[in-house]
Amino acid sequence: MTDATTIAAELLKDHRESIDRLDAILVYTLAERFKRTQAVGRLKAEHDLPPSDPSREARQIERLEWLSKEADLDPEFAKKFLTFIISEVIRHHEQLQK
Repeated sequence: MTDATTIAAELLKDHRESIDRLDAILVYTLAERFKRTQAVGRLKAEHDLPPSDPSREARQIERLEWLSKEADLDPEFAKKFLTFIISEVIRHHEQLQK
């Protein structure tokens, strides 16, 4: 193996280790977020509130689009990601109301 190949392999290893750490952060962050949204869902069910709040959801998507631009992340990707999360949260809230 050449020196350049060895250096590239080491850099690749470092990048992958960093990605693995970031993936763990994402998983634990999503888990914490869903714990909070489950608490919201239980509160809504106890007080007979609707499982979704379209105006809040729209504000959250708008906020995430702004944050994604600030973070240099594709806003369309961020919007799709949050839309998926919101749909899962609403599904959980609907289940709690049964």
